[in-house]
Amino acid sequence: MTPQRSSPARQYHDGCAAAHALDLVGERWALLVVRELLLGPRRFSDLRADLPGISPNVLSQRLKDLEDIGVIFREQLPPPAANWVYALSAWGRELEPVLQQLGRWGARSSTRPQAPISLATLVTAMTTMFHPPAAQNLSGTVALLMGRERFQVQVEEGKLEVRRGVPVAPDVILEADVQTLGGLLFGDLPLEQAEAQNLVVVEGSREWAERFLSLFQMPEVVAGTR
Repeated sequence: MTPQRSSPARQYHDGCAAAHALDLVGERWALLVVRELLLGPRRFSDLRADLPGISPNVLSQRLKDLEDIGVIFREQLPPPAANWVYALSAWGRELEPVLQQLGRWGARSSTRPQAPISLATLVTAMTTMFHPPAAQNLSGTVALLMGRERFQVQVEEGKLEVRRGVPVAPDVILEADVQTLGGLLFGDLPLEQAEAQNLVVVEGSREWAERFLSLFQMPEVVAGTR
């Protein structure tokens, strides 16, 4: 593995391990690239599509930086695809709980912008905002269909697991785009309103759909500072 180093010009020169972590992944966009790779290997074009605010040059530099320090690696998929993709190393994947905690902390801000989210944001937020007490005595499976993307969510006695694919016999299927699902799970979009506007299709147990959508709890927003 490439030595874990950061550019001398960007170092804090501080012995604190947190300062060194910021040396490594504190550059703008770095952690968002990591977030997008939590769902699995991605092509450069995939990352560009889900990070529309980043320029190709900056993305290339961040990928190089993260590869140099061992957070990600590049590999070629086998034929017939044969595409080059970027993936998280085992060490890089250890940043997932860091991103989750940052998400919980940032969600408490009164100035958090209402902006579009990516698929990786949605999935990460599900595991971040899941409220185990609400899932006690509840077991079942939900299929999420978002365009070509397919995910299954397993709820089992206070635990939640999200992975790609469609379960064989889900208790409920929710079909919508990423933004709509984000509104249903974490925002102020009632299920009835989304259905009335033809934004979501519910198949299977409606009771299960309502229970599932109640399993996620946003943290309390702090008062603004003066």
